[in-house]
This record gives sequence, C-alpha cells and structure tokens, in this order.
Amino acid sequence: MIVDCAVYREGRRVEAPADIKDLSDALAAARASDDAFVWIGLYEATEVEFGTVTEEFGLHPLAVEDAMKAHQRPKLEVYDDSLFVVLKPVVYEPESDRVSSGEVMLFLGDSFVVTVRHGEGSSLAAVRKRLEHDPAFLRHGPTAVLYAVADATVDHYLDVATELQTDLEELEAEVFSPDGGGSRDTASRIYAFKRQILEFRRATGPLAMPMARLAGIGPFPTAVPFVAEDARPFFRDVHDHLTRVNESVDGLDRLVTDILSAHLAQMSVRQNDDMRKISAWAAMAAVPTMIAGIYGMNFDHMPELHWVWSYPAVIVLMAVLELVLYRMFKRRGWL
Repeated sequence: MIVDCAVYREGRRVEAPADIKDLSDALAAARASDDAFVWIGLYEATEVEFGTVTEEFGLHPLAVEDAMKAHQRPKLEVYDDSLFVVLKPVVYEPESDRVSSGEVMLFLGDSFVVTVRHGEGSSLAAVRKRLEHDPAFLRHGPTAVLYAVADATVDHYLDVATELQTDLEELEAEVFSPDGGGSRDTASRIYAFKRQILEFRRATGPLAMPMARLAGIGPFPTAVPFVAEDARPFFRDVHDHLTRVNESVDGLDRLVTDILSAHLAQMSVRQNDDMRKISAWAAMAAVPTMIAGIYGMNFDHMPELHWVWSYPAVIVLMAVLELVLYRMFKRRGWL
C-alpha cells in the first residue's frame, strides 16, 4: 500500500497528489522547479500499485523486480534514470532475545525518491517526521532522504550491537558459572545466539561497499549519479559508524565461538572427571567381588576355610582394602 506521498519545495511539504494517477503531474511540477521533489512511500505494495509507480517514474524493471520480491542483500545499483539502494534495518526483540531484519529499498532519480518497505521493523515514519521538522536539511532533496534513512538504519545497528553485547555477557557468565555451564540447553543457547549474530552480519556486512561508494572512499572516487557530491562527508560519517558496527559484530562472533569452545572443553573435563570417579568406584567394587568370588568356588582345600574367624577376617580384609583404595583415589582427586 501507499503509506505517504508528498511534494516538497524548499524543504517544506506543500502538497500531495490527490490520486496515485496524479503522480505524473506532481513529478512534472517538481521537475519544473529546481528546489522541489516528490517522495512516495510504499509498504509491501501490490503489483498494481507498483506498476503505476514504475510507469510514472520510469523505474528500471530489474530494480522493480528486486523490490517486489524482497529478500535482497544490501546493495547499490546505478541505472540510466535512477539509483537503486537496498538497506536492511534490524530489530532486536528483548522478549525473545532475537534479531529480525526488514528491508528498505530506495529509488532516487530526477526530483523524486521512492521508498519501498518490507517487514515490520522498517518503518520510516520517524525519519520522514524528523526531516519535515528540518527544512534546511530536507531542501537538499532526495540525497537528504537517502542519507537520513541510511543514518537511521546504521545508528539502530549500534543499539542492536549493544543489546547483543549485553546478552553475550550474560551467556558468558552462565557458561563460566560453577553450575550453569553444565546445563543441557547451554550449547543450544550458544548456537542460537550465533545464529542471531549471523542474521545481524547479513544486514551490516554487505552494506560496507555501498556506503563506501556513496562516501567516495577507497576505489570509488567518482560521484554517484543522483546523489549530491557535497553529501560525501555525511555518508563518510555513516560509513564510520557502520565500520564500528562491523567490528563489533566480528568481535561478538569471535567471542561466542570462544565461549562455545570453552563450554565444550568444560563438558569434556566434566566427562573425564565422571569417568575417573566411575573407574575409581569400579576398582573399589572389584576387590570385594574378587575375594567373594574366590571364596564362592566349590573347593574343599581353601585357606582358612574351616577357621572359626574366617568370615569376620575376610570382611575386615575387604573393609581395609576398600579404605586403602578410597584414601588413595581421594588423594589423587579421583573421588
């Protein structure tokens, strides 16, 4: 559906097309002025709605196909008449400690910007409202919208990274606690946490190259079409924040891998301790079993068989041997 559609002139909202079919008139009016542009926002639009927008704005069919199907990696594509950018906003759900991602696609062209959202965690209402309260910034046109959306997305990455760091510290404390690390579901929790980091990395990692291209960093010295060249310092700031996020994600991934290795090592040590205890008790049980087995054989000529103190003597011998074995295993830490 169409969430919002408006014409902005000199950074101020001046009008909205009465019907989606009036977009061509609004776009023509915006292009007739150097300080106006059209911003239309779509949320999981139908083929009919998207088809009308595509026809009015002349969007490239390959980009439209990507925007309709969603499930895209963050990327930046330059076409003849438009610029296509894909971002993946991430939402942290504290109730379930899960990370979920949505998608925001932006089409930038001559005096227009089209935003397409997929998923519940990709709302741009706050971004639009903030821009409308800052006409001096919004007057820079579609470039300002692209920067604001990218900046809001990456800033929220930092918040999610902080939440994940807190969860990791709690998981680390549980693993290295005296009794918590041996619980049966600890390994599954560690693996589930690693899956959350992977979901987060899928959103942040591929975005580095598009942000570097917008910022003109490294092998991307040329300006990006439909993006003002004087906006590069702003995109460099976004790129710096994204670099911090990616470094944080890498650190989280390494730590959770180390925690999983430590947990498995702890489980191995506990199993070895258990095996030593079992072996010690088995050795202690073998001594009286051996003696009782010998005296249980049907032979007439056996040591002390007819002595009146034979039974208590054998019992005392068993007890003494058991005590000696117990003290020896206890001293070595097997019990």
